[in-house]
Amino acid sequence: MANPACPACTLEDVLSHPDKWECATCGHEWPKEAAPEAARVVKDAHGSVLADGDTVVLIKDLKLRGGSGILKGGTKVKGIRLVDGDHEIDCKIEGSPMALKACFVKKA
Repeated sequence: MANPACPACTLEDVLSHPDKWECATCGHEWPKEAAPEAARVVKDAHGSVLADGDTVVLIKDLKLRGGSGILKGGTKVKGIRLVDGDHEIDCKIEGSPMALKACFVKKA
């Protein structure tokens, strides 16, 4: 792995220490850590990129876990919030908090 450029002065004269990087030019030090992860991209069933606050529509009927209720296909969900985990979408449907998988919605 090549030494990174200094985030303070952008020069590539960087010294490697066991737990940190140090710029030989300006003296700036920063911790060694894994490369920053790319922003997570969540896509709906049709491949459209979703963002916080979007409105989505359910593409099929979904059975609710732990009960006999069903969320009907075509239900519109406003103001979604993207989260990490198996169910990528947090939202409220008819006032009840829900977690949905992105593969069961399309962007409205």
